[in-house]
Amino acid sequence: MKPVLLVIAHGSRDPRHAATVHALVRRVRSLRPDVRVETGFLDFNIPSVQGVLESLAAEGVRDVVALPLLLTRAFHAKADIPAVLRDAPPQLRIRQAEVLGPSPLLLSALERRLYEAGLTPADKSSTGVVLASAGSTDPEAIAVIADIAREWRHTGWCAVRPAFASAALPRTEDAVRELRALGCAKVAVAPYVLAPGFLPDRIARGAADADVLAGVLGAAPEVARVLLRRYDAAAARGLLRLTVSA
Repeated sequence: MKPVLLVIAHGSRDPRHAATVHALVRRVRSLRPDVRVETGFLDFNIPSVQGVLESLAAEGVRDVVALPLLLTRAFHAKADIPAVLRDAPPQLRIRQAEVLGPSPLLLSALERRLYEAGLTPADKSSTGVVLASAGSTDPEAIAVIADIAREWRHTGWCAVRPAFASAALPRTEDAVRELRALGCAKVAVAPYVLAPGFLPDRIARGAADADVLAGVLGAAPEVARVLLRRYDAAAARGLLRLTVSA
């Protein structure tokens, strides 16, 4: 029996968030019908992570891979999720998978969204891109976003600048202005976020002076493929009861 895949999303009062998470999970299920996939939310939405874990234990499930639906390894992945998993029913054997990012597949998904928003490959060398993430107080997460921006720049864009909707600078609008000042013929904003919500809406407002605003990553096929790679890697690890942050 393959471990159950429990996708752990943050949750939001914005109904678009849960709808997008469920769309992504449906895509994952279509790619791997041999794997049982469940969804739990840390806050705002149901079912809760704890509720799903209790239901699985009551069914007799023993092995679970808990996958944080997160792009960077910050507070939720390091503290919140391990704390919830430690309170799971004791008969469950749980492995926490790595967060989704960074991954070359996510860069491919970002480009997909930019092209869907109106850019073409011919625009690449003359277009500056703002890599706009939600932001974090965790220095590791901020450094990862900066590293991704540098890596993405080397794939042929005129320039790539990181930006943050909260907790760190620069903001999206500041990065847009910087790229204009650099002389990029076009400026595009690529939200490095998984689902709509309060912070993605702030990114969108900051993109008001950009030429192109891409959609969120959402249920892009590349995101589903990364998710399954993280699941497979965690499922291959030894079965150890989770007692510390993964």
